[in-house]
Amino acid sequence: MKLTTTTWVTVDGVMQGLGGADEDRRGGFERGGWAMPYFDDEAATFLNGVYQRADAFLFGRRTYEIFAGYWGVMPNPDDNPIAAALNSRPKYVASSTLTEPGWADTTVLSGDVAAAIGELKATRTGELQVHGSGGLVRRLFENRLVDEAVLFVCPVVLGQGTRLFPDNGPDTALDLVDSRSTPRGVTIQVYRPDGRPRYETAAPTPSS
Repeated sequence: MKLTTTTWVTVDGVMQGLGGADEDRRGGFERGGWAMPYFDDEAATFLNGVYQRADAFLFGRRTYEIFAGYWGVMPNPDDNPIAAALNSRPKYVASSTLTEPGWADTTVLSGDVAAAIGELKATRTGELQVHGSGGLVRRLFENRLVDEAVLFVCPVVLGQGTRLFPDNGPDTALDLVDSRSTPRGVTIQVYRPDGRPRYETAAPTPSS
């Protein structure tokens, strides 16, 4: 399977609490709901297309519970392209504590999650999508399991909150394969990991 991640982030890399003021207040976070003012028709069309091409979904536990509590109980899910995709396709959740998922067609991946996801990628076909799930995304990058990353970058600096990537972690070069902007200033960037970055090792030559 091709594994893709889709993440909404701010210019300073924050991904926490994008959907609402009370979505995620961990760590005293008080600036939730920052993505909604920038969610225009063009961003929605692109995002709907991402969901519609998915063959299965993979979540961390917290994002899974947020999605299950919203998309999983939506009346008439077939009327919404995101709800239709989420409710009709297999879902996997990486968790060592969840034992009885309430959302239909959900499989819990526990134990060695990286190995389980690697097996999924090796034995299944289609596209396995990760939405949100910051902790899981970081683990996937650490284990070189990401094939494509989609970033919706909103034109705002929050100054607090959990960022997509930590201060210290593995390095990854990215190949930009698509980039566009929406009327409200969201830049949608599609990257493919391309090994480790290449660093300049020679001392710069003084200019004459």
